[in-house]
Amino acid sequence: MSIEKTIKIVVVGDGAVGKTCMLMSYTTNRFPTDYVPTVFDNYTATVMVDDEPVQIELWDTAGQEDYQRLRALSYFQTDVFILCFSLVNPPSFENVESKWIPELQRNSPGVPIILAGTKLDLVNDPQELSKLSKRGQSPIAVEMGKQLSSKIGGVYRECSAFTQAGLKEVFDEAIRAALAPKLSNSVYTSTNQACCSIS
Repeated sequence: MSIEKTIKIVVVGDGAVGKTCMLMSYTTNRFPTDYVPTVFDNYTATVMVDDEPVQIELWDTAGQEDYQRLRALSYFQTDVFILCFSLVNPPSFENVESKWIPELQRNSPGVPIILAGTKLDLVNDPQELSKLSKRGQSPIAVEMGKQLSSKIGGVYRECSAFTQAGLKEVFDEAIRAALAPKLSNSVYTSTNQACCSIS
């Protein structure tokens, strides 16, 4: 069983939106309860796609402005981005369009983007809703995520690193997007079919 394809998946988004927890939960199949580092070590795994082994490289990035130049170094030869925002942090959603899309298009034009709304488990949490309400805000609605992903030519998924709801689907979409035929001026669209398993 030889591996012919390696896919580089880079996860980006504002600080504290759950990127590292998402990666750790996906790779270990459990939510991290101990110390969570600012940046997760790069991780390599083999997944089966249509009964063929594909190696995936998962890259975490620091979302803070201080790391912009360093972060851009990780974009080289990226096959697909997972662009994260927190469903319970409206400014992180606004930054998708004002900060992250321009940065990705400037550094890696044409690379597919999966837009991921994180912290799905907190969308109906009374404490989170109370905090948002005090600021005159509410969680990001599914329709808003879909509209933005359509505008940027990406696919939208929501997930929770804590419950793992939708988590596998985010990475399945990323793998599908990276494996989609590279056609000029084409946009990756989801088929919503089961895709991959880590081995």
